[in-house]
Amino acid sequence: MGETRRAIEHYEQHLVIAHEVGDRRGEGTALGNLGASYKNLGEPHRAVDYHEKWLAVTREIGDRRAEAQALTNLGIECVTLGQTRRAIEYHEKALAIFREIGDRQHQGYAVNNLGLAYNVLGEPRRAIEYFEQRLVIAREIGDRQGEGKALCNMSLALDKLGEGSQAIAHAEAALKIYEEIEDPLAELVRKALEEWGNK
Repeated sequence: MGETRRAIEHYEQHLVIAHEVGDRRGEGTALGNLGASYKNLGEPHRAVDYHEKWLAVTREIGDRRAEAQALTNLGIECVTLGQTRRAIEYHEKALAIFREIGDRQHQGYAVNNLGLAYNVLGEPRRAIEYFEQRLVIAREIGDRQGEGKALCNMSLALDKLGEGSQAIAHAEAALKIYEEIEDPLAELVRKALEEWGNK
């Protein structure tokens, strides 16, 4: 907590200096970092405020990648605030930009975020469609962790649909990947599988 507060002071100073010298890109970076810091402190309203300011700067200077990143962060915070439909709009806009600039890795993150949002809305079938896209992209670019996350998220959506055997199969596939790459998420998936086995 103390480190985050110190980081905020640093980013605020960076913001002032960037503004004084007319460095709009530097201002944008500082605003984005402030948004991320307030997210870490559990202050989503303040995070949204900074990310909206960052978004405005990215559009002003024409930085499409940073614009998509700001949209992504806004989408994540909107889910935290219970504004899931608004989050979906942000994630769709981010996805469109990542496609436009040909960034496959971030396209994968964007479709995953859309899947998570639809799962929160209670639309697991729609969520699975996005997680399947995430899985395809992860395999295409060799992102083993992303592959594991896609399978894991699919398992949760399948469980919501009452498709227990498929949910378990997807979770087991995710666990296998997490164990291979020594990802700490393996332990969480193991526990979920134990709970499902005890149902």
